[in-house]
Amino acid sequence: MTLRVLIAKVGSADALAFYLPGVVSQLGKVLHTSRSMISGAAGSTKALDQAVRALAEYLVVVLDDGVSTPRGAQVEDISGFSSTKEKPLASFLEELRHLPAQKTTQGDIRDSTESIEKGSIISGGDNVQGVVDLNVRSLHVNRTEEWLANTAAHVNKLLCATFPLLCVHPSKNVRLGLLASLQGLLCKCSYTLKESRLTLLECLCVLVCDDLGDVSSSAQAFFGLLISSKGKHQTKHEVVELFRRLIEKLPQVVLGNEESLALSHARKLLAITYFGGPKLVTDYLLLSPVTAACFLDVFALCLSQNSVYAGSLNKLAAARPTSSGFMHSIAEIQAITSAEGSQGSGFQNRKISNVYEHGNNEYKLPSIPPWLTNMDSQKLYQTLSGILRLVSLYVLTDSRSQGSYSGLIDILLEHFRKLISELRLKELHKESWQSWYKRMASGHLVRQASTAACILNEMIFGLSDPAMTSFGMFGHRLHHESNGIDDAFVENHAQEKYQKSSSRAYLIDCIGSILHEYLSPEVWDLPLRLSASPSGEGDVNMHFFSDCAMLQQVIIEGIGIFNICLGKEFSSCGFLHSSLYMLLENIVCSDFQVRRAADTVLHVISATHNCPTVGHLVVDNSDYVIDSVCRQLRHLDCNPHVPNVLSAVLSYVGIADKILPLLEEPMHAVSMELEILGRHHHPNLTVPFLKAVAELAKASKREAGELSGQLELYKNDVNSKMWNEEKRTGNNVRHSESNANNLDSEIDEGRCAIELESVVFKFNDSKRYRRIVGSIAGSCIVAVTPLIASSDATACLTALDIVEDGITTLVKVEEAYKHESETKEAIEQVIQSCSLYHLLDTLGAAEDEASENRSLPAMNKIWPYLITCFRNKNLVAIRRCCRTISTVVHICGGEFFARRFHTDGVHIWRLLSTSPFQKKTRAKEERTPLQLPYRTSLTSSEDSPAELSTLKVQVAILDMISDLARSKRSAPALEPVLKKVSGVVVGMVCSGVKGLQDACANALVALASIDPDLIWLLLADVYYSRVKSPPPPPSGEFPEISEVLPSPPSLKHYLYVLYAGQSYGFDVDFAAVETALDKLNSIVFTSQMYK
Repeated sequence: MTLRVLIAKVGSADALAFYLPGVVSQLGKVLHTSRSMISGAAGSTKALDQAVRALAEYLVVVLDDGVSTPRGAQVEDISGFSSTKEKPLASFLEELRHLPAQKTTQGDIRDSTESIEKGSIISGGDNVQGVVDLNVRSLHVNRTEEWLANTAAHVNKLLCATFPLLCVHPSKNVRLGLLASLQGLLCKCSYTLKESRLTLLECLCVLVCDDLGDVSSSAQAFFGLLISSKGKHQTKHEVVELFRRLIEKLPQVVLGNEESLALSHARKLLAITYFGGPKLVTDYLLLSPVTAACFLDVFALCLSQNSVYAGSLNKLAAARPTSSGFMHSIAEIQAITSAEGSQGSGFQNRKISNVYEHGNNEYKLPSIPPWLTNMDSQKLYQTLSGILRLVSLYVLTDSRSQGSYSGLIDILLEHFRKLISELRLKELHKESWQSWYKRMASGHLVRQASTAACILNEMIFGLSDPAMTSFGMFGHRLHHESNGIDDAFVENHAQEKYQKSSSRAYLIDCIGSILHEYLSPEVWDLPLRLSASPSGEGDVNMHFFSDCAMLQQVIIEGIGIFNICLGKEFSSCGFLHSSLYMLLENIVCSDFQVRRAADTVLHVISATHNCPTVGHLVVDNSDYVIDSVCRQLRHLDCNPHVPNVLSAVLSYVGIADKILPLLEEPMHAVSMELEILGRHHHPNLTVPFLKAVAELAKASKREAGELSGQLELYKNDVNSKMWNEEKRTGNNVRHSESNANNLDSEIDEGRCAIELESVVFKFNDSKRYRRIVGSIAGSCIVAVTPLIASSDATACLTALDIVEDGITTLVKVEEAYKHESETKEAIEQVIQSCSLYHLLDTLGAAEDEASENRSLPAMNKIWPYLITCFRNKNLVAIRRCCRTISTVVHICGGEFFARRFHTDGVHIWRLLSTSPFQKKTRAKEERTPLQLPYRTSLTSSEDSPAELSTLKVQVAILDMISDLARSKRSAPALEPVLKKVSGVVVGMVCSGVKGLQDACANALVALASIDPDLIWLLLADVYYSRVKSPPPPPSGEFPEISEVLPSPPSLKHYLYVLYAGQSYGFDVDFAAVETALDKLNSIVFTSQMYK
């Protein structure tokens, strides 16, 4: 600050010129060392701010164009600003201070004063001395043209070495001080420091894009005034030169060691691009096709995977992610958990609050390329992408560049075409991925295509409304300060031209050509994991799979960006229909990032098209989706992923119940694939198809649950209308003599006919939909029934789930049919009462009631496979089968299963009759099971299950017995085998196995609800055989307990052994029997005693 005051007080170029080298050199050292100093004067931001301002003020005083411009040169034409010709008051004070030492006349003083007032103390001519002739000349410098040139050269070196570093200084005050210095130097020393103007403009461009609004707004206002000044021609020429130089140096700086310098360089280019306008960009790119290709190559190099490794090794090592293999999986789980937890009801109910941001997983479009996410390069990427967006907007909207935009697009799409061509050659020669990868630089081709897709996405996004809004961050700050640059941007009518039909159609054609390459099947056939490579041919480099995944992720993001750019036109142009199925395919992709991108894009498209959820979007375009599914189901060898897609469509988006009428054809194709021949041809697709069928069964179950209630309400509505019609008909008969009443009657009859027609149509639609639901549920059951006996646990469990949902659906459909029949009778009565007999034909013929009884015939076919499931000894499947039997028996009624439990129940009770802790002898028929040629055994026949697993199976069977016995609807199923089952359960109680006691007690309580006397006898037979003094009878009319239950001679003569056929294999545990009897006394027997 002291130095600045001294400079202002002196204010004389002559007096300060002598000290210029020393002062500037010392200030330059301070500025140069400030980057590495954190303490002292050089580390103080206030001192640094004052140093920058002092340097600029010193240079302005000494090298001011007003005192250093050659004769004849117009300062206004050079700098573009009118230099002030009023010298500071300190100059007059300096002259007056030296007057006493001069032998001058009054005229000389007057001439000197006049020359000072005219601003011509020093002339830049041939050694012309100043007006003041000093006797002592040791502190005086003759500021000749040579001296000015040498001084300007040294100052240029100083400014080039210090100012670029200060542009990225973290202190706001330092950057504001630098901005003030730039304003002074560019306004006052434009001619003298003409060699430094490009450097000063570069620094100004960096400040234009500063993060702080105070700095950037002031810099933008000054830049706008600078370009719109009188010397605009020279400034424009410098801007063009600066634009060219910045582009040439961009790769070198981005791939260098200093990220801050790379960011500042990119910001320079962004500011120059914006303020230069469309003319600057188009003049440069349209110079030749080679220039355009070089421009895109520059950005491809800066945004490629090679830029990931830019910077120092220490920084790369610090930024390197952990090598722990499970960390990525944890990240995926956390992302999925947070997404589910934030909504609570699954993916299908998620909504988007912002069209362009997926808030649940913090995924924005457009996003940083996946290969740059591990680096702290977000600001740099945003700056580079901003340049591409501006270039895209300028080229498309400039009237002189008709057709040039498609040329830029074709240059980038050439990378895709080259990759697709190589992939087609690979398929033609039946080449493996490993040999193809090693034969040529396939990884390089994939990475080139990824970078090209990234650039294409940013260029298209630059034409969207959000991008155009972001471009106003420069212009809107200048609106109240100057109309120069704002008018320069608006005069191109960028948005107006963009909205014209011709430009819009041109853009749609360009996007169509991009999507054509994006959706090439060869690109989506690229492998994403190691299992995709053929076995026996070695492993492919894992980086190749990562490159393929990143390519597909960027393409998916591009589809979302195209949707943002076009809005509703994305659908009307057919782009949504061609890409929706591909997006649904990728929500079940093996790569998490690809799935995440597809999820985000689907939600963005849904929000753009005013769909609350993705499900609504799929429903609106369901015909295209189902058509694609059916087409690919016919060629499963080429489309093995279609079962997963169908499953995702039905489960992820949650719209299976909305498109059930369209799913009959896909269900038929799926049923064919789940038959024996289909499973033999495509064994790896069995489980995916089962998952799809499971979603269909769930959807049918939901719809069937609503059908019954809807039809009941509909029946009540029809009955209400019938009563009203009967009431109206009766009134008309009583008042038929009146002509007015006859006229009203005719009007009422016409209205009644219209109402009845709508009722009949609604009834027919309901009946048709009920048949569709029942048909799909029946098809699901028929398709999966044989797989209940599958040795594959996954297939068996899924088939059991489908059977349970399918039987539930059929029963509800039958219930709905009953309400439908009653409704039909009511409608017929109303039609006959109104004499509208022609409507009877539209109701259709009466259905065969036997054909509507589907649940019991289906269960009759399913039952043998359920028993086979028990015989297969697949313990996990047996536990699930027990729950399925409990459900279906309760739904269908126990009477239907009574004979079946009596005939086939032995295979179930056998699993309860033997302890898992004793070695079992296998029956002869179990030693050589039938093995069909197309069946493969997953477990060896010699393997024995673990004891704990067997106990879990026995608990599941006991729970099944409890569920069946407790319900009056299902209890009749156990009546034929009640003694057998009761004996088996009591035998398990007597064994005293700790893990089974609670389940056995619950089963005995449930069985006691059917026949409590039987259960008491079985337990009392064991209990009182061990009691030495049994209680006496309550009166003499009753016999002694020993007479009723005589002590058996051996364990084999206990009642439970005689009923069960064998014991559990252990000695009787009297404590366990006593505990069970006490529990039943308190729960069952005591309550029955006092009834």
